Amino acid sequence: MAEKPVMVMGLDESEHSFYALEWTLDNFFAKSGSDHPFKLVIVHARRTPASVIGVAGPGIPLQGSGDFITVLETDIKKEAIKTVVKATEVCKKKSVNEVTVEVNEGDPRNVICEAVDKHHASILVVGSHGYGAIKRAVLGSVSDYCTHHAHCTIMIVKKPKN
Repeated sequence: MAEKPVMVMGLDESEHSFYALEWTLDNFFAKSGSDHPFKLVIVHARRTPASVIGVAGPGIPLQGSGDFITVLETDIKKEAIKTVVKATEVCKKKSVNEVTVEVNEGDPRNVICEAVDKHHASILVVGSHGYGAIKRAVLGSVSDYCTHHAHCTIMIVKKPKN
């Protein structure tokens, strides 16, 4: 029997991302019973302490920075665990039990595109935060980056504005 094509889903802790997950499960998985059309791989990019500290700016000394880094690392790990648990619960609620969930450290744009290549994904699904042009320019858009760099079909799921 031929292997199913792989769908990679990029997921962060935002409501936009979880909306995209639920939409994807409802439209691609829930209606097909146990014979799903894709093998689902959910990828969460865990931020590094350096990426969070980088927001404060380079060269800014932090008092007690060793303790601060330890607390920051712990918080980042807790956030990742919480996101993975919530994603797993959403999948189970939608009766999608065959799902792989990965947590990789790094910039979400790179982590997601690397996962697409690693799993030879046929399709990538990401949510959209709906940032305007200025926020997108300052913060960067994961979905925009992926549309230009992922080597597969991309589906961007937007949460309705209501």
